[in-house]
Order: sequence, then structure tokens, then C-alpha cells
Amino acid sequence: MKTILLFTALFFTTIASVNAQSKTGVKREEVTYTSADGTSLKGYVAYNARLKGKRPVIIVIPEWWGCGTYVRKRADMLAALGYIAIAADFYGEGKLGNDPKEAGELAGPFYGNPQLAKQRIEAAVNKVKDFPQADATKMACIGYCFGGSMSLFAAKLGMDFKGVVSFHGGLAGVPATKGTTKAKILVCHGAADKFVSDEEVKKFRHNLDSVKAAYTFIAYPNATHAFTNPDATAVGKKFSMPIEYNEAADKKSWADMKAFFKIIF
Repeated sequence: MKTILLFTALFFTTIASVNAQSKTGVKREEVTYTSADGTSLKGYVAYNARLKGKRPVIIVIPEWWGCGTYVRKRADMLAALGYIAIAADFYGEGKLGNDPKEAGELAGPFYGNPQLAKQRIEAAVNKVKDFPQADATKMACIGYCFGGSMSLFAAKLGMDFKGVVSFHGGLAGVPATKGTTKAKILVCHGAADKFVSDEEVKKFRHNLDSVKAAYTFIAYPNATHAFTNPDATAVGKKFSMPIEYNEAADKKSWADMKAFFKIIF
């Protein structure tokens, strides 16, 4: 009986996925690829199958929870805009953090080792290049919370992106250096983010100014950490974290990202 029920559930899930693709044109693929250190990674690629020819590539780095439903939704949204997007797995085997302690332990090594973060991003880039729809001359990297920090790492380390976008990401970590940081940067910051101090913002901006980096810093009023995620309010209550969803900031930051993409592409 359990086998029959499982088969039935999988059947209807597949039908729902096919129907969704037929309505929007967005094709979704689970992908497996390998990092330079041999770690097996499980990501997710989305693109509009109705469009012909190559299109810009967007690497999407998730929150510290891992490559789950939320980051996949963002990849779908990017595909609907005409991009090809890959939601990148950083932890290996699609591993997810089930609580702040576990998520923090999974994310921690990347803050201390920027080159490891670069390695994971490069693996996602190499994988999405396998798709004929990918225009490797037009790439950007975006990320949420932890992913925002990692996107900024990508720019500061001189990775070959036209631009990077950080949504409510941390601003500390590897500094930008003159001649290395070439990608344009958009920072979508919550003005009420209790995880990022005013001093951290000041130091971050001073660093980018000192190397004459091309960046835009936007602070959204009353927006906390994780303001783009509709599940943030419930998660914040569950784990006593100062995070909540802010619809106005979510929509405005997405619009700001779209305008940024028009400029860099």
C-alpha cells in the first residue's frame, strides 16, 4: 500500500510540474556536479524553454539553510524573466540546515575560507555552461543572507561576473582590493537588520570607496534580515530570530535587481 501511495504521489507531482512548465515555459532540472575538491553537489537549473538562443546566466546562492525550496523559487522567477539560473549547492549532496545551529555549522567554513566559497561558485558556473542556453559572456551572481555574503566574496575575489547582488547579506569578510574587484555591485540591505551593525556598513562602504568599486547600496526602511523570504516571519518566531518578511522591501529590491541587470547586460 505504501508503495502504491508513493507512486501515486510522485505521479501527480510530475504531472503538476509538467503542467506548470506548459503554462509558463519554465523548465526545471535537478543537476549533479562536482567541485574542484571532489565534493558532490546537487543544484537546480531553470530556464524558459520557449525562448530561443543563448541568454545571460545567473548564479543564485541560497541562505544558510541550503539549496532548498526558496532559492529554487527565485531561480524560477529569474527563468521567467528570460535568464538561465542555477541554484547552487554549497554544502554537498543537497544538504540542508534544519535549525540555526546546524545551518551555522554548515555555513561557517565558507566565511573563514573565501577560496572554498569561490570553488563552489566556480563549480556552479562550470555546470550551467553545459547548457546550450547559457551565454557565458554575460553572467551575474546573486545571493540571499549567507548567499549575499558569498556573492560579495565573488566580486571581491575578482570572479568573472558582470555584476553581483546581495540581498540582506552580511558585509564582513574578505576585503575588496584595487584592480581585483571588477564586477558591479548592488547591495540590497535591510535598514533594520540586527545582524549587520552600522559600523559594519560604514567599514564595508569605506573599503569599496577606497578601491573605487562600482557599487550601489540601497537600504530599505523597516526591513530586517531575510526580508525577501515570505517564510522569514514564521522562522523568526520559531527560532527566536529577529527576522521577518517585508513585502514592500521584497518587491522593491527585486525591481532594483531587474534594473541593475538591464544596466550590466
